[in-house]
Amino acid sequence: MERPFPTVAVVGLGTMGAGIAVAVARSGRRVIGIEADGANAGRALARIEEATAHAVARARLTSEERAALLALITVGDQLDAAAEADLVIEEIPEQLELKRELFAELDRICPPQTVLATGTTSLSVTRIAAATGRPERVLGLHFFNPVHAMKLVEVVRTVLTDPQVAAQAADFARELGKEPVAAGDRAGFVVNGLLFAYLNQAAAMYESRYATREDIDAAMRLGCGLPMGPLALLDLIGIDTARTVLEAMYQQSRDRLHAPAPILGQLVAAGLLGRKTGRGFYGYEAPGSSKVVPTAEAVAAPRPAGRPVHSVGVCGSGTMAIGIAEVLAKAGLQVTLLARTQEKADRAHAQLARSLDRSVEKGRLTDGQRTAALALVTPSAQVTALAEADLVLEAVTEDLAVKRELFAVLDKVCKPGAVLATTTSSLPVISCASATSRPQDVIGMHFFNPAPAMKLVEVVSTVLTAPDVTATVLELCAAVRKHPVECGDRAGFIVNALLFPYLNDAVRMLEEHYATVDDIDTAMKLGCGYPMGPFELLDVVGLDVSLTIERVLHQEFREPGLAAAPLLEHLVAAGCLGRKTGRGFRDHARR
Repeated sequence: MERPFPTVAVVGLGTMGAGIAVAVARSGRRVIGIEADGANAGRALARIEEATAHAVARARLTSEERAALLALITVGDQLDAAAEADLVIEEIPEQLELKRELFAELDRICPPQTVLATGTTSLSVTRIAAATGRPERVLGLHFFNPVHAMKLVEVVRTVLTDPQVAAQAADFARELGKEPVAAGDRAGFVVNGLLFAYLNQAAAMYESRYATREDIDAAMRLGCGLPMGPLALLDLIGIDTARTVLEAMYQQSRDRLHAPAPILGQLVAAGLLGRKTGRGFYGYEAPGSSKVVPTAEAVAAPRPAGRPVHSVGVCGSGTMAIGIAEVLAKAGLQVTLLARTQEKADRAHAQLARSLDRSVEKGRLTDGQRTAALALVTPSAQVTALAEADLVLEAVTEDLAVKRELFAVLDKVCKPGAVLATTTSSLPVISCASATSRPQDVIGMHFFNPAPAMKLVEVVSTVLTAPDVTATVLELCAAVRKHPVECGDRAGFIVNALLFPYLNDAVRMLEEHYATVDDIDTAMKLGCGYPMGPFELLDVVGLDVSLTIERVLHQEFREPGLAAAPLLEHLVAAGCLGRKTGRGFRDHARR
């Protein structure tokens, strides 16, 4: 079978265009590079030569391979040279009329069989194709930066794109060593369509002073395993670029969640575009530098001292309660593990012992440390055992009535000055606090599962939480080697408030037949470096749990775009809850 597109023209040889030219030449294809004028063409060729020399220095290419590659690339300033190409890839600035003018000219120059591809990240491929007389041979080829490292290519088809052309483009991407995913023509395609709505909500969260930039970024890195926090990523992408993409998305969707957060426009107006200008959400050592430098905002206000904590009560006998008890005991704290019955308490204690045994087997603990930690945990079914605890943390079922009943009991049993904490992930902390006569002593302390492994704890203060209670929990987190992030008492806190709308958007994308489960998951893992795709994650979390959180978020913010996707509701109603039932967005029973 003949290789698709043996000769490729690349129009626009900036960072992306030059990277694409090198990738295409490495596949053994002839490359015609085209720039606006002779000076730009000279700079582009130097850029390609420098990049390939760097690849040799990094042992990604041999000197012989570099020479052969460069021999396949010609660079000039005459657009007419594109007439020799089987495929033309456009990588000029992200301006619709500029691209339409170019495609109209390419349509005139190139033979009828030539395929024209745009590298746009956010503009309508359909509107670009409409500038030509061959819309069936126009599509989007969205590479990711840096091209040599990023495996993903979004193959974007319009309603008029010939399916055979899209298939050839996908084969071409595979021959470049890339992973193509098929996407329809809507703003943002797959990756940016999901990514930028999430980034926008993070910017809005920061703008509302709900949490600091450092805490928002740390929460998403540590709570979700993401390679970068959203505000640091906005600085890397460029705040002006992000705002342009969001504007394009909003023009198509009219979804308020896509309307750029006002702070993005303010930063752009001030010339604070991120790393490239040396300042955005963060300050940098110099324009283009990745080294963050302190700013006035980063100076923390003085805090009161926390209350002393030597003994802790943990209410619950499930996975989370046992994991938290393990974390506390390994840090040398005396722990009372309270369950409804002594049998459940003893069973939880035995499960804790097995977890500590596994840590010894894996070399994370010594036998002595395991024995010492286990000796610090006392299982009990008597709530009076918590009477002298300095801090009591509930990890019972996620039911507000159950939690309120427990807090009312703790209020009567626990000593004055004891801190009462809830591990809730979605319920209002103030509702737990109002069940007591000491709401100033109540706080949220949201651990992530599994508690021994996950570093993040969301510290949730209500409008009534005393400052020294917040300080106590922050100090305790440091003592047990967890990373605390602070936020206010509203639905989803930081992580779930940003994560679940993104997951919901992915479900909507699927139910609109825009892309497949596999393509969406692949796109987010390869395009963003996420450890799991959205559907993999939904099946792990549980579709019923996810639906509950989506409903809580929608109820809290009353934002139409936060309403749970109908497909998610239908799957839950059908009992397809993910891995725990063997079927969710994928069929796990057959695996």
